[in-house]
Amino acid sequence: MSDKFQEGQVLEGKVTGIQPYGAFVALDEQVQGLVHISEVTHGYVKDINEHLSEGDEVQVKILNIDEKSNKYSLSIRATQEAPKAVRRPRKQAVAPKQEESTAGFNTLKDKLEDWIKQSDDREKFRK
Repeated sequence: MSDKFQEGQVLEGKVTGIQPYGAFVALDEQVQGLVHISEVTHGYVKDINEHLSEGDEVQVKILNIDEKSNKYSLSIRATQEAPKAVRRPRKQAVAPKQEESTAGFNTLKDKLEDWIKQSDDREKFRK
């Protein structure tokens, strides 16, 4: 067990191996820890190889040290600022106009007759 590392400490490490579940990062010559795939970056990571490669120098934060098994849990995302949530405007439902509220499907011929009648009715009303 190395006394020079503490939980919460942020330091540089080197990626020494990659597995589907995470990446192993060497903190020094004797100490190596695991960055779980969920701790690689903010958001969902489907393939860790899209984010890390062996030999990459990365900044990590020590999340947990298990002294019994001498295992170090590390995080890369804890060293990064969380992205701001982008809010999309909600689509507002538009109430159908009174004239268009008939349900079902009409042929264009039927609708054309309705539109002509509505137009004629408006013309009569304006006079």
